[in-house]
Amino acid sequence: MTQTRRPRQTQGQDKPQGRKLPILPIIGGLAVVALIATVILTMGDGSGEFGEVTITGEDLGTFGGSPSSDPAIGMMAPDVVGQDFGGSEVTIRNDGRAKMIVFLAHWCPYCQAEVPVVVDWLEAGGLPAEVDLVAVATGTATTRDNYPPSQWLQREGFDVPTILDSKSSDLAGAFGLNAYPYWVFVNADGSV
Repeated sequence: MTQTRRPRQTQGQDKPQGRKLPILPIIGGLAVVALIATVILTMGDGSGEFGEVTITGEDLGTFGGSPSSDPAIGMMAPDVVGQDFGGSEVTIRNDGRAKMIVFLAHWCPYCQAEVPVVVDWLEAGGLPAEVDLVAVATGTATTRDNYPPSQWLQREGFDVPTILDSKSSDLAGAFGLNAYPYWVFVNADGSV
């Protein structure tokens, strides 16, 4: 007859030894997951870089590329109510003042080159006192270079009233945008 002997338990070994959980790697993994979740939740969807715009009046139609044959010349510019990056109201209205309106896309290399030129021109006193300059941040895409436009324009020192276009670029469409940067000049009587 064969007997099976169990090893003798020593004091302090009341229970059989099981596998120990690797606590430090688990805590480290949970910390990484929490960090990723925090970044995703605080990053947002870019909604602060888009605005709601109200456009009143006739669209200017898409610019065909030749100023001499642009059907928008002589048309009344649409009135616009929108918001800037801080949520304050910015308007483009027929208020008896001439307007220069520039449409900018943060990812556009030509816009990136144009903004510092405009900043220098403004600092040199180039804007006539009877003319308003308004910018439109449009074509905004969270996946494109130089995002977000608010930080780009701030970094460039671009201190110009800026309307945030809608996600579908309604304001750009109403003014006939066909390329970036895009300028529209409005006379004091409201005509293009």
